[in-house]
Amino acid sequence: MKDLTHYRNIGIFAHVDAGKTTTTERILKLTGKIHKIGEVHDGAATTDFMDQEQERGITIQSAATTCQWKDHQLNIIDTPGHVDFTIEVYRSLKVLDGGVGVFCASGGVEPQSETNWRYANDSEVARIIYINKMDRLGADFYRVVGQVEKVLGANALVMTLPIGTEDDFIGVVDILTRKAWIWDDSGDPLKYHIEDVPADMTEAVEEWREKLIETAVEQDDDLMETYLEGEEPSLEALHKCIRKGTINLDFFPTYCGSSFKNKGVQLVLDAVIDYLPNPTEIKPQPEVDMEGNETGEFATVDPDKPLRALAFKIMDDRYGALTFIRIYSGKIEKGTTVLNTFTGKTERIGRIVEMHADSREEISSAQAGDIVAVLGMKNVQTGHTLCDPKKPATLEPMVFPAPVISIAVSPKDKGGSEKMGIALGKMIQEDPSFHVETDEDSGETILKGMGELHLDIKIDILRRTHGVDVEVGKPQVAYRETITKKIEDSYTHKKQSGGSGQFGKIDYIIEPGEPGSGFEFASKVTGGNVPREFWPAIEKGFKGMLGQGVLAGFPCLDLKVTLMDGGFHAVDSSAVAFEIAARGAYRQSIPKAGPQLIEPIMAVDVFTPDDHVGDVIGDLNRRRGMIKSQEAGITGVRIKAECPLSEMFGYIGDLRTMTSGRGQFSMEFSHYLPCPKNVAEEVIKEVKERNA
Repeated sequence: MKDLTHYRNIGIFAHVDAGKTTTTERILKLTGKIHKIGEVHDGAATTDFMDQEQERGITIQSAATTCQWKDHQLNIIDTPGHVDFTIEVYRSLKVLDGGVGVFCASGGVEPQSETNWRYANDSEVARIIYINKMDRLGADFYRVVGQVEKVLGANALVMTLPIGTEDDFIGVVDILTRKAWIWDDSGDPLKYHIEDVPADMTEAVEEWREKLIETAVEQDDDLMETYLEGEEPSLEALHKCIRKGTINLDFFPTYCGSSFKNKGVQLVLDAVIDYLPNPTEIKPQPEVDMEGNETGEFATVDPDKPLRALAFKIMDDRYGALTFIRIYSGKIEKGTTVLNTFTGKTERIGRIVEMHADSREEISSAQAGDIVAVLGMKNVQTGHTLCDPKKPATLEPMVFPAPVISIAVSPKDKGGSEKMGIALGKMIQEDPSFHVETDEDSGETILKGMGELHLDIKIDILRRTHGVDVEVGKPQVAYRETITKKIEDSYTHKKQSGGSGQFGKIDYIIEPGEPGSGFEFASKVTGGNVPREFWPAIEKGFKGMLGQGVLAGFPCLDLKVTLMDGGFHAVDSSAVAFEIAARGAYRQSIPKAGPQLIEPIMAVDVFTPDDHVGDVIGDLNRRRGMIKSQEAGITGVRIKAECPLSEMFGYIGDLRTMTSGRGQFSMEFSHYLPCPKNVAEEVIKEVKERNA
């Protein structure tokens, strides 16, 4: 029986380039998991093991690793920072108990940090904050703490203060113990000494310490009372209060350091153990039935309860498909059978392994609280629940965003089709935000994803990992259609050809819905003109047609149908007749309701050095962008804008040219807006030509 209080399941997440992977490398070094530190910029980091990651110096897949620190087991997931791979962060947070949010001391709270922080709030994950890169030009610890509070609305509980900044950064002061940790210049994380607080910092340390204690004692009324009477609580009592407040998400212990220079990481590791929850301290996972309604039952972290585990990631490597699972209750053993509640089929547990990036250690069993990988699962996908076949239950599934960009691909040689099909099948399993469709008219294979970089990497993986050489078409935007006018109309479906016929008459109103409302159906029929049992068929008929817009065949969004009246025949009316009537009604009325093409608008966040602001804003305006805000920082300006996706292709190249390679940007889907008339006409013409 493992002692779960000595377990920590944590994730490391941040904006691109804040130093997540470097921090993970330092943790692995300090915990004795690796002996030589690999650097991201050399393409040698342990957790960045894909070719594409090593070349681009970014993390694409979340990597799992296990290590020990002060007789505690840490299961760590290093997540990507790039917005196109947000899905990896989301699904990792879903199964973690705690997290370390890494921020760059000069970049501060960047766009992707906000998205990840929002996801962590949604998943109610306790976090500590680590302000990294204190050795960088423009590093300012206090400014970033201010941004955390202002931009993220998070209460940062400052636990360490930096000694010096930029090139003069030599260590940190632990505020609670009033001790200074100072590292030498050898770059060895173990070469440090502990001394008294530097004389010029005593005042600042006392000021921040008072803030820390005042915030911490709010967790315990008795302690607060004695503190107000002038008695300082013991360190042990303060630790308990900080732990309680961190787990309740009342505040976030905040540390600083420089992972690259090996300074300050030990204190972050200590904080993970001292303040982040173990698997038994988090809220039990709610169980749901097959329709997605909560049953009132919970999966509690207990090895003796029935098995409840969530598959949160599928990874294909040279040994076959690996399914990463988080076990919430019960245990799994090699050779046992489990039920996948999504497919209704049972699966046999083959080998169970504990992961260390891309190497592994085989184990014979795992229990509640563990994060492990299982080999040989056949039909399991991300978000599926594995459970005890005798006591089935489903855990709350994951929700993934819809793709916003697509490209057509075709294999260069005829023999590549089958190979490409197999490769794409594996890639879909690994990444739920990646979709593949076949265009019925042209027979082309369409790949859909979250952004240009996302699809770029997928093509790269197809070519290199799976050896399929493909030709790539122009990126296509996921346009949608909607209506602008309210229409009152009537439709009758009548068919008589010997025997029983078909009859269904409906009077209805079709009107534009609220943006983002999708499809709504209501009935105001009184009396029995359209019997209640036919209403679902009418709704189904309208709903079934939404995928075929009347302008260019794009799916139709945000419309409301209200059934007002109608007529039925005692013999000839049936659910099928009313469903066909609804389909005919859609075809008849939508063209009259002012159909309109709408396009995806992206929330764009651009960072540019001061001297290029005018060029960048001018360029965004040319791309039909709406500038929302400008914020001056020490090293440049952040511009927030909303731009149509169709205008943003190839933007990274243009931005780098304009800013001499120093500009950065990230974007994510925001909402849909009507296309300007000239753009809509162009798109409709293009679609018609393609289908001709």
